[in-house]
Order: sequence, then C-alpha cells, then structure tokens
Amino acid sequence: MALTLWGRRSAFNVQKVLWMLAELGLEAEHRPAGGSHGLLDQPGFLAMNPHGRIPVLVDGDEILWESHTILRYLAAQYGGERFWPASPAARSLADRWMDWSQTALQPDFMRLFWSYYRTPEPERPADRILAARRDCEARFSLLDGELGDRPYLGGSEFGLADVPAGTTLFRYFEMGLDVPHPPAVMAWYERLAARPTFREHVMIPFDDLFGRVEF
Repeated sequence: MALTLWGRRSAFNVQKVLWMLAELGLEAEHRPAGGSHGLLDQPGFLAMNPHGRIPVLVDGDEILWESHTILRYLAAQYGGERFWPASPAARSLADRWMDWSQTALQPDFMRLFWSYYRTPEPERPADRILAARRDCEARFSLLDGELGDRPYLGGSEFGLADVPAGTTLFRYFEMGLDVPHPPAVMAWYERLAARPTFREHVMIPFDDLFGRVEF
C-alpha cells in the first residue's frame, strides 16, 4: 500500500521519519504541512492527528502520529530483525535510547537551537542559551562515553537506536555555536554522514530557520 508522510522537510521530527523511510528503502509521497505550508489547523488534518502536529504517516488504513511511534511502526512493519528484533531484550537496546533522546537530549537541544539559532540576535536570552548549552554538553559527553566502545548506539551495526539522537548532530555542530566536539561522538557522526540517507534527509540547509520564531 502507498505510504504518505505529512510534514515539512526542515522539521526535526519529520527528518527522523524521512531518514528511516530511506533506510528501509520505502517510497512515500511527501505532502508538505506545517510552518508556511499551513494545514495543521484544518479539519482534514485534525481528523488524522487531533493534536495538529507533524509528522503524520498514513500507511493504507493506518494513520500514525508522534515521530518515535512512527519510527517503531516502520521498524516493526518493514525492518525485520535488523531494525526490530524478535527478542524484547534486544529491542530494548533501541527503545531505551529512543526514550532518552525524546525525554532528555531533544528537549535540551531544541531549547538551545530555539534560544540561539531561531531567535533574532538582539533578542537572544543569554542565560537560557548558557544553561541549554551546558545541558547539551552533558548529554553529548554521556553519549561520548557510551560510544567509546562501539560504533553505534545499539551495538556493532547501525539501527533504530541511532536515528533520534543522530538527527540532532548536523544542526548541533553546524549552527555556528562554539561547542565541544567529543571524539567518539564525532566518529559516530562521520559514520552516519557516510550514509547517503543521512546526507539526503538530515544534512540539509536550515538557514531559512535562522532568526525565525513564528514556526
């Protein structure tokens, strides 16, 4: 059945899904929504996601929202043992990093990205930027320790665990803010950047977001 993904390519959570679709070799019709594209408050979109948020994935009769739910669905439905092992213990290796990324890394990263990059320079909150920067440094330092003995978060091969945290790397290191470059994290970043799927869907210009607070 045809897959349809709603969202704008510059949206962080949409990029996760686009990257995962590409890793699985899945074709999906991409329908821009959110930001200047609008649609999120329209009845047709709210019928798919009552929260009016992107991304939304339609797979036949199935309608899914929340980026990590979509990632898990794609892995379970189309990823096989490589992305969705039969063993609950093996699956938990990805689950724990996905949950950590969503509840710890992403909030800190997005707070820094919005405070520094998305806010016009004269209005940037220096205290908030400093606090978010310190929190991000702590998160990436933890990642550096974890990646010191393995190439990917879930083990020896790229997997579902790498997608949520990995999607932060391009913007974090390329938004023009002086931040530490932990060696194991940078080696992981280089491995991800060698993947055509990552370059196509994550390593894309985001300068249209500079100083923009309206979406």
